[in-house]
Amino acid sequence: MNGPAPSTASLTARRSAGPQGTRLFTAEELRRHAAELALPEDDISVARPVLEGRSPGLKGLRFALRNGKQTVGRRGDNDVILGDASVSASHAWIIHQHGQCVITNTLSTNGTFVNGRRIHQAVLRHGDRVRFGHAELVFLTREPGAGRLRRIAAIAAGVVVLAGLSVLGWQLV
Repeated sequence: MNGPAPSTASLTARRSAGPQGTRLFTAEELRRHAAELALPEDDISVARPVLEGRSPGLKGLRFALRNGKQTVGRRGDNDVILGDASVSASHAWIIHQHGQCVITNTLSTNGTFVNGRRIHQAVLRHGDRVRFGHAELVFLTREPGAGRLRRIAAIAAGVVVLAGLSVLGWQLV
């Protein structure tokens, strides 16, 4: 009892739960966890959608959404862990089945929003902006710009076919 008082650093290191019993993570622990869940870019599809971070601290991080129910929140036992103080310990569920993802707010303090609208439940579509408290992500079922590249390729193919028909028509005349 009369020994030296523990340092603030050692008290913080031993502290594993914050207020309301939530687990506290260091920024490095969150980065390491996100890196474990990171996907190669070519794996995104309707069958393998992702949430990609947009807000500071999450920018560029991708969270794969597997089939079934995933939990989203600040607590360490969630499938998608968001280390933002505005995110509730257990904030929302995302259920992915039959090529569709449905997001449900689970009575979070700061709400769940899709494209700026507060929701209780919503079906997610490619490009939807999803916000849990102040943590913003985007829902992706294909790589950004993939639709534009397909349109450009279709136009280029059309030009080539038209040019080929013009040459053929010119030779027949």
